[in-house]
Amino acid sequence: MEVIEVKNLKKSFKISKRNPGIKGAFGGLFKRTYENIEAVKDVNFTINQGEIVGYIGPNGAGKSTTIKILSGIMVPDGGECVILGRTPWKERINHVKNIGVVFGQRSQLWWDLPLRDSFELLKDIYKIPRNTYEENLKELTEILNTKDLMDIPVRQLSLGQRMKCELMASLLHKPKILFLDEPTIGLDAVSKLVVRDFIKKINRERGVTVILTTHDMDDIEDLCHRVIVIGKGKVLSDGPLEDLRKEVLSERRIILNTFNPISQNQINKILSHKSYINYIESKNDKVILGFDPNKTSSQDLISFLSSKVSIKDMLIENPPIEEIISKLYKKFNIN
Repeated sequence: MEVIEVKNLKKSFKISKRNPGIKGAFGGLFKRTYENIEAVKDVNFTINQGEIVGYIGPNGAGKSTTIKILSGIMVPDGGECVILGRTPWKERINHVKNIGVVFGQRSQLWWDLPLRDSFELLKDIYKIPRNTYEENLKELTEILNTKDLMDIPVRQLSLGQRMKCELMASLLHKPKILFLDEPTIGLDAVSKLVVRDFIKKINRERGVTVILTTHDMDDIEDLCHRVIVIGKGKVLSDGPLEDLRKEVLSERRIILNTFNPISQNQINKILSHKSYINYIESKNDKVILGFDPNKTSSQDLISFLSSKVSIKDMLIENPPIEEIISKLYKKFNIN
């Protein structure tokens, strides 16, 4: 069932420009020039209930602008957006009852209040019944292990602790859709794993639809089966992550650990025998080769390489998602 439908969404901003230096600043007092920036133009997509969708693109691509429109914070210049049967900016009060939003660089918690007081205020804002609130709070506290944080002022929490609490705050009213804008920004490796596991859990157990924007490609790889790539305000690609891999870079990687260092001469001989193998890098007893899976099977490739070098261990994997996205940006001439 479709829960989000976006058609021809548009949003532009008028920004003032001035020449540098004192002369430019002084001239700006009397006459200002403006430039129109199209942040989002003709964006179209639909999202079904229970999906976790990655919404990714370079800085300035229009990701956060789209999320703000979908959450009802911002009014677009044109186009349509229907979420759970409502237009976000026209029916905002009813709309926000069914969504949760986390902005990695913005807080919905009260800085100087103990965490418990922030949650109590949110309970009153969303008019959550006391029994429902206590039940949700207990469940979220146990999942994220935040029981010991409840009486600490928000300003004294670490970044990782605060992001856990931001997620709790966004889910207290049991929303059906969760918008996450850079939720793991600045987190350490352990905190990122906790946040990812939590997102998967509430998606699996509560059926919450998740739209995730992030520059951390590990988040995308771990969480999202579907990826929407946006650049210069337009959708460049929309589909399963595996389809994106095949479309942009079908190559796979084989990482070899050998008993003895592989010489450049050995590598050259391997490459000269098989045109579908290409050299990526080597260091001491490890070499990384790329190969086209449409031209050879992994079994045949391993058999061939075993006849050329003494293999101690090996690993076959896909190229890093960062490389896939980088090639897609280059394809569309996006920096």
